[in-house]
Amino acid sequence: MPTDIEIARQATLKPITEVATKAGIPDEALIPYGKYKAKVDTSALPQADNGKLILVTAINPTPAGEGKTTTSVGLSDALHRIGKKTMLCLREPSLGPCFGVKGGGAGGGKSQVMPMDEINLHFTGDFHAITSAHNLLSAMIDNHIYWGNSLEIDLRRVTWRRVLDMNDRALRQIVGPLGGVTNGFPRETGFDITVASEIMAILCLATDLEDLQKRLGDIIIGYRRDKTPVFCRDVKADPAMTVLLKDAILPNLVQTLENNPAFLHGGPFANIAHGCNSVIATKTALRMADYVVTEAGFGADLGAEKFMDIKCRMAELRPDAIVLVATVRSLKMNGGVPKSQLTEGENVEAVRKGAVNLKRHIENVKKFGITPTIAINHFYLDTDAEIAVIKEMAEEYGAQAVICKHWADGGAGAEDLAKIVAEKADAGAPDFNQLYPADMPLADKIKTIGTEIYRASNVHLTPAIEKQLKQWEEMGYGHFPICMAKTQYSFSTDPTKLGAPDDHEVNIREVRLSAGAGFVVAIAGDIMTMPGLPKVPSAEAIHLDENGQIEGLF
Repeated sequence: MPTDIEIARQATLKPITEVATKAGIPDEALIPYGKYKAKVDTSALPQADNGKLILVTAINPTPAGEGKTTTSVGLSDALHRIGKKTMLCLREPSLGPCFGVKGGGAGGGKSQVMPMDEINLHFTGDFHAITSAHNLLSAMIDNHIYWGNSLEIDLRRVTWRRVLDMNDRALRQIVGPLGGVTNGFPRETGFDITVASEIMAILCLATDLEDLQKRLGDIIIGYRRDKTPVFCRDVKADPAMTVLLKDAILPNLVQTLENNPAFLHGGPFANIAHGCNSVIATKTALRMADYVVTEAGFGADLGAEKFMDIKCRMAELRPDAIVLVATVRSLKMNGGVPKSQLTEGENVEAVRKGAVNLKRHIENVKKFGITPTIAINHFYLDTDAEIAVIKEMAEEYGAQAVICKHWADGGAGAEDLAKIVAEKADAGAPDFNQLYPADMPLADKIKTIGTEIYRASNVHLTPAIEKQLKQWEEMGYGHFPICMAKTQYSFSTDPTKLGAPDDHEVNIREVRLSAGAGFVVAIAGDIMTMPGLPKVPSAEAIHLDENGQIEGLF
């Protein structure tokens, strides 16, 4: 059986100009970045009616893999195969996971976006631009303090950290600048990974350059001794930051292995950020296609909830259909089978036991007024009896399950799913609603997510956190949605609690105001906004072979 990289290398790609023509993108809107990728000037595109929006989400991820991106690609190709004009909208992969443990984020098998190696590495430089813009603000804050601090920023209350698009635990908490008078005033600070940057969120939620600069200016970088906020615009950094981001805000056009168009733009993680591709890319795709397939990061408890409560709320979008990806392997793990034993043969009871995770996600998605379609991402060791259990359990919970073989067969393997989803999208989702109203108090929003989606028996907020949330409400931010930062592996804050844990407690250890992005981040449990590398990082296997080709990246 060929590997993902072998399949990718056998692909015959079309020049990006041909892909753009197929998508209806005129030459004057195309900005090529080499032969197989380009940026798109959205201002040069024709206006059109909105298409149907299809969200792909998944059960909680396991080391066995669920294939949410692979399913998104396969579904998009399948919709093309049944005659539907479709655009695919995905996020860009971060270098951190590529060199850490997760690997690349360009799909798999015969359902990949190309050119895979470039997408997983520097691509069109968007993440570098975001990193530079973020750290420019950091430099200007310290420079302002060095040259007299006329804004009277309290050094103990500078909230703006630095970022790097790499997993580096040594940078989580640092002290700087050191070295004496010529270098500035020492203070405690730290680094987050670039995908957790508020600027990443801003880029993905902004509607145009003007909105981007306004949001950048609204970033709160710290507080004075009287606890009044200091904004990015106060240190006059927002115009230069906008300059650095003027190209990054444009969507990136690539193609699937079946030469169908795809936008890859933005890349916030769903466990520490809002986990969706850019509003600009999604809305542009909706103008150009009858159906738009997009994904939200990690499980439905994180990515899908944020897609609907943050992205859809801010961008005035609504999904017309939702696909929930599950696999036999991951349900076995949720049923107690270790990863090392997943290949040891049929285990119907483990699948049945682990299906409680699937049930929980179906119930959660239905709280937004939409019943998901279950995509069973097929692996060659799956048995008919195991597949039958998933279909039976899905039907018991009110959802239809469809077996999909897009990894092996490309779009042809997901045509059944495409027909069902297209029919549901055509019918729309008139009962769609968000989980909580905008005018609900911030603390109650956090508790609602914790109890309704995570099924916690208690969501614990310290008196200091509740006081902070009240202060933000008094400052005019009470209408903001909540962006929960939590482990992706469990409904709880304990990554080892698989299945569908009940009667657990969600402890909120910190809250952060992202005034420019327009949400409040609530950090739960031990989740880190700067990941670390595993004991054996993927980077150890990445190298160039004797022909100069990249090995080990995927």
